[in-house]
Amino acid sequence: MTKKNMPKTNRRAFLAGTAATAFAAPAFAQSVTGSGTTEVERDLSSAVRRNTSSFRTLDWQPYFSNLNNGAILVDIQSRALHYWSEDRSIYKLYPTSVPLTEDLTRRGRTSVTLKDPEPDWRPTPSMKERNPEWPDYVPPGPDNPLGTRALHLSWTYYRIHGTHDTRKIGRRSSNGCIGLYNEHIEELYQLANVGTQVLLI
Repeated sequence: MTKKNMPKTNRRAFLAGTAATAFAAPAFAQSVTGSGTTEVERDLSSAVRRNTSSFRTLDWQPYFSNLNNGAILVDIQSRALHYWSEDRSIYKLYPTSVPLTEDLTRRGRTSVTLKDPEPDWRPTPSMKERNPEWPDYVPPGPDNPLGTRALHLSWTYYRIHGTHDTRKIGRRSSNGCIGLYNEHIEELYQLANVGTQVLLI
């Protein structure tokens, strides 16, 4: 190959190649040890790939008859959470993690029943059955699998919560709950009320 025919390498091409390599590398699930406490999930690289491009704003009216006490819509397909305030002055759109499999996915209407400012975590009986190596309890803190805040729903064991493992956002990666970045759940926690209506579609 002559010098004239050789491809040019520039900083942009190098960075693009580096980014592609990083995205191709497997994302290993963290394990629970004495020093690090996190919910153990399957290797995230084997789950459905990240979906961050299909977010679109939605109107509340096709999904709710009113905005009494505010409304939260979780779209499992696009992996997005929409929030509308009761007075319609606030609309928020957040990327989420969603349940890993269809059998862990629940759809329908529910509501916020409890706002937990310092969530602790216990695996459900079915989670413990599937993963007996998981701890029985993780206290509140930034490394808690439920993150820094949680909104309990009327369905047993279901939450909208934060996560310290940001690789999960935009993926099918949870055991049934809806996960947000910690900064997003902290904002939603301030906006939502006990009684806020929730719809998962």
